[in-house]
Amino acid sequence: MSENSEAPGTSSAVPSGATTPGPQPESLRLFGTTWVDHDGGYGLRRVGATVGSLVAAVAACFVLRFAYQGLEIAEVGSFVGMLVVLMFAICSAIAFRKTWEGFTRRPADPSQEDRLRGLKSIGFIGSLLAYFIRSFVEAPGEKLRRTEYEAALARYAKRRSSRTGNPAARKGGKGRRSGRR
Repeated sequence: MSENSEAPGTSSAVPSGATTPGPQPESLRLFGTTWVDHDGGYGLRRVGATVGSLVAAVAACFVLRFAYQGLEIAEVGSFVGMLVVLMFAICSAIAFRKTWEGFTRRPADPSQEDRLRGLKSIGFIGSLLAYFIRSFVEAPGEKLRRTEYEAALARYAKRRSSRTGNPAARKGGKGRRSGRR
C-alpha cells in the first residue's frame, strides 16, 4: 500500500487522471479496489467468487476421483491408493489453514510461504474451499487490507495535520522573534 496517494473516489482539487495525495488501497484478486466502498459490482463479484470457487472445488474433486480410478485400473494396490488419498487430504487441510490465515494476517516469514507453495498447489481443493467460505463474509482478504488502509489513512492525516500552519509561528520555535529588542 502506498502512502503517497489517496483512495479513489475521494474529493480532491487534483485534476482528473492525476494521482491524488494520500494512501492508495491495495487491490484484491477479482475485486480490484471495489472493496473500499463496496461499489463497482462488488456484490456480484462476491457472488461470482463464491460460486466460482465452489464449482472449481467440485470439478477438482471429480478430476481427483478420475485419477484415483486410474490408479485402480492400473492395479497399483490398495496401499498406494490409500497413500494418495491421505496425501491429498493432508495437503488440502494444510492449504486450507494457510489460505485462511492469509486472509487475516500477513505471513511472518514470506520465505516459508514460498516453501509451502508446492504443498498448497497439491492441496488446492483446501485453498478453494477456504476462498469459498470466506466469500460468504467478505471479499477474501478484505478485512486485512481495510485495517491496513485505514491505519495508513490515519497516519497520513496525522502527518498532514502536523504540517499545517506557519512553522515560524509555532510556540517555542527557534525562528520566533520577540516583539522587544
